[in-house]
Amino acid sequence: MKNSRIAIVGGGPAGLMAAEVLSRAGGVQVDLFDAMPSAARKFLLAGRGGLNLTHSEPFEHFAARFGSRSSQVERWLSRFGPDQVRGWASGLGIETFVGSSGRVFPRDMKAAPLLRSWIHRLRSAGVRFHMRHRWLGWSEGDGGRHVLRFGAADGETVFEADAVLLALGGASWPRLGSDGTWVDILQRRGVDIAPLQPANCGFDVERWTPHFIERFAGQPFKSVAIAFEDRQGHRFERKGEFVVTATGIEGSLVYAVSSLLRDEIAAAGEATLWLDLLPDKSTAQVLAAVSHPRGARSLGSHLKGRLGLEGIKSAVLYEVLGSQAVHSPETLAATIKHLPIRLVAPRPIDEAISTAGGVRLEGLDDRLMCRNLPGLYVAGEMLDWEAPTGGYLLTACVASAVMAADGILAEG
Repeated sequence: MKNSRIAIVGGGPAGLMAAEVLSRAGGVQVDLFDAMPSAARKFLLAGRGGLNLTHSEPFEHFAARFGSRSSQVERWLSRFGPDQVRGWASGLGIETFVGSSGRVFPRDMKAAPLLRSWIHRLRSAGVRFHMRHRWLGWSEGDGGRHVLRFGAADGETVFEADAVLLALGGASWPRLGSDGTWVDILQRRGVDIAPLQPANCGFDVERWTPHFIERFAGQPFKSVAIAFEDRQGHRFERKGEFVVTATGIEGSLVYAVSSLLRDEIAAAGEATLWLDLLPDKSTAQVLAAVSHPRGARSLGSHLKGRLGLEGIKSAVLYEVLGSQAVHSPETLAATIKHLPIRLVAPRPIDEAISTAGGVRLEGLDDRLMCRNLPGLYVAGEMLDWEAPTGGYLLTACVASAVMAADGILAEG
């Protein structure tokens, strides 16, 4: 690819990492385009919560986190995985540490210093940034080159490239540039795309009562466990916490099982999540406590005194059981350990943390080039895969970009 012009469309982590690999090769002019006024806005917003870069768990466990796409993603990670992410950050002068959960963060828990250093290094390497350039598709080219159209502040412009790498993100952060408008452009060129769906998202419940919403919307369920099994027998069980919303539930514990819940709702119209309010106590222990004579005490006082059950945990029992909770200790104990929450819909994609669906990997070669559009590569969240929270998404996004950039260089 000596003396070639490479266009990268998308200025998030995947686009920036592809620019880094390509610019290091030498003899290649790299031009990066993005619709926003500045690069990596979603990356910066994520950094407000501490910027979870990757995860420290063993590689084989890390690579298994990507569901049906684990075998493909493992290939990317073998080229650029969690250890390489930490080394890359160190090269930018950013020290990292492993938190108690195994997640890896910058020592100062900030995204901005890393991003400033990264962009400075890319500019020094000759990468040219074209901000406020919204990709509109292709013009007719010749000689196998790609002629790209962009909407810019001073009108439409074109850019001719020998190869193009698209890293436009999903559709879950439209105000930060990830709006999914690339779907129609690529479908018109014959690229096979799986429908975009919310990932790591919240869900609407069948119904919360107005009283429950008024008192508890925004409050967390802490020290609980959830269980779910779909029609295919995929089972999920985990302790943690999540939050009640005005329409349903969201939060880290819900996000961890969101792909199974979303797909079950799509297939069956609903999904029932089972909540254990006291995961550290057995059903027999709970039954003994609720069966103990309570005298003149109210049921709420009895549950608080015998089990420490109060507030939102006590209130959700009445949401499910109503007056039955007063009359049946067996039903009450069973529900404390196995409380059903009926979910009817995922929240809209623009509220989700990330996106599932995208350019199907079956339409790409091993280097992530479109089989029917030679010279067009795709990386990052645009691809048809998904990841849980915990640094997995960011790591696999940049890993796919390294794979695609390697493919561009190998093509030459």
